Amino acid sequence: MTNYQQEQNQELGNVRKSELSLFVKMIICSFIGIFSFFVSFEWNGKKTILVDHVVSAFSTHMPTLVNGYVLILLVLGAFYPFVTKKWKTSAVTMVLSIFKIGGLVAGVMLIFGFGPAWLFNPDIGPFLLEKLIKPVGLVIPIGSVFLALLVCYGLLEFIGVLMQPVMKPVFRTPGRSAVDAVASFVGSYSVGLILTNRVYKEGKYTAREAAIIATGFSTVSATFMVVVAKTLDLMEHWNLFFWVTLVVTFIVTAITARIYPLNKIKNEYYEDATPQPEKVVTKDRLKTAWTEAVEGAAANPSLGKNLYIHLKDGLIMAMGVIPSILSIGLLGLVLATYTPLFDWLAYLFVPFTYLLQVPEPMLAAKAMSVSIAEMFLPAVIVAGADMVTKFIIAVISISAILFFSAVIPVILSTDIPLTIRQMIIIWFERVVLTLIIVTPIAFILF
Repeated sequence: MTNYQQEQNQELGNVRKSELSLFVKMIICSFIGIFSFFVSFEWNGKKTILVDHVVSAFSTHMPTLVNGYVLILLVLGAFYPFVTKKWKTSAVTMVLSIFKIGGLVAGVMLIFGFGPAWLFNPDIGPFLLEKLIKPVGLVIPIGSVFLALLVCYGLLEFIGVLMQPVMKPVFRTPGRSAVDAVASFVGSYSVGLILTNRVYKEGKYTAREAAIIATGFSTVSATFMVVVAKTLDLMEHWNLFFWVTLVVTFIVTAITARIYPLNKIKNEYYEDATPQPEKVVTKDRLKTAWTEAVEGAAANPSLGKNLYIHLKDGLIMAMGVIPSILSIGLLGLVLATYTPLFDWLAYLFVPFTYLLQVPEPMLAAKAMSVSIAEMFLPAVIVAGADMVTKFIIAVISISAILFFSAVIPVILSTDIPLTIRQMIIIWFERVVLTLIIVTPIAFILF
């Protein structure tokens, strides 16, 4: 055998080894990613997904460390806009920056146990800190690390090609957004929004597609649905509640994607990104899906660098979100508890609840109005109502998606071009559409 042939064989062997190494990495990383977000298992008496177990372990076994971590996030997040001068880039940024300072002040009082009595009402300050701030502050960076395994090693591209026939005609989003939809619904809105923002900035979503995904799929996690179901005595109907909510949420998303304001958002790619539109596949779908997956995985940096990039992005997002959630969420809860604001806002929905003959129309209308402040509040308001009303409000609290204590500040901290005004309009549309769709279902079931 000549030297040339030996060199050729050696080169071919190296290529095969490289392909085998890439294949193994794709399979292992994607498997861990799927397991982390989509497989529930029981551990220490709690059945949920791996990411949630990790977050719970930190919260349970290292409470002092978590308090310190949250405090650091609050401090960095509150001062970051002023240090970088970003606070004066727009009126909305200016208002949010002021709110972040308020969030820092409230957080310091809650963590160190001093301040006015109303702040320590169990349904206000402690609820926000324990049920939202700590879990969200942990799940964003932890979820980001596992997210790197889920979306950077071919799975996004593979499922994207397979789901094209469903996602594009129904939701007007690429096939790859199917991963977003499931990650958000089963995992967490924060994880889903991190994924959406990253894919948008990479040039794989347009602004309109990213906005549809952010406002249409980024629900609270399935574990939070369990909390709602327990509060409203719906656990014996859990499967009904889960699947009805899933179907209704996605039907509403298919409708809102076609109406104002989402249909008016520019269908353009992120300005600093190289557009990577999804290839339209008409034949050999499985083969094309695999080819796209291999190319997507090969284009990524090393595993260590990938995990570092995602962790850093997650920490920056958590830093930007935590002070906003605390301050805006606190304001919403205070207004709902101590003022008649949401009683007045309820009159927007009263005509719909009366026309649809919801058993307790005024109570249901108030529960719907308060969902803009915090998704858990509607469940508290109708806890003593009849089963039909409870089921309707339970589904609405999930399907409405947008609320000021968490999702809206998270979206504002991303690069997705959605304004507060647009999100309020979308929230109203989602609440009304969900009410119209779920009410007859509730009457049939109960």
